[in-house]
Amino acid sequence: MIASSAASGVSAVPAAPDPEVRAVAKRRHFTAAYKLSVLEEADRCLDPGMIGALLRREGLYSSHLTTWRHEREHGALAALSRRRGRKPKLSAEQKRVQALEGEVSRLTRELEQARTIIEVQKKLCTLLGLPTAAAPESGGSES
Repeated sequence: MIASSAASGVSAVPAAPDPEVRAVAKRRHFTAAYKLSVLEEADRCLDPGMIGALLRREGLYSSHLTTWRHEREHGALAALSRRRGRKPKLSAEQKRVQALEGEVSRLTRELEQARTIIEVQKKLCTLLGLPTAAAPESGGSES
């Protein structure tokens, strides 16, 4: 039997595995328009097995539909088109602007809180009949 296989040219030694390293698969990115079109098509599927056929045709998983439906309910296109991964690095100027905007919003909140406290104090003084500090008059001097 070995002689017959050697005579026919077929070797009994298995072939060596391919030493080439395969490229790493890239993460797929879906646009918001594509997600919406797939969701609309899935919503039109009425017969049993139609959604499975859609998923096989598009190369998707059922978890994609679940996630996309949830995103559609809670944020429409904004959530559907969000980008994953690292945020872009900010320049020094952009960092400074961001810090200043944060400080402005903090100071605005503090000012609004102070105004509310002053307003409540004035109302409390009025209710209790206590004298309030005289507001400076906007007119000139009265003599």
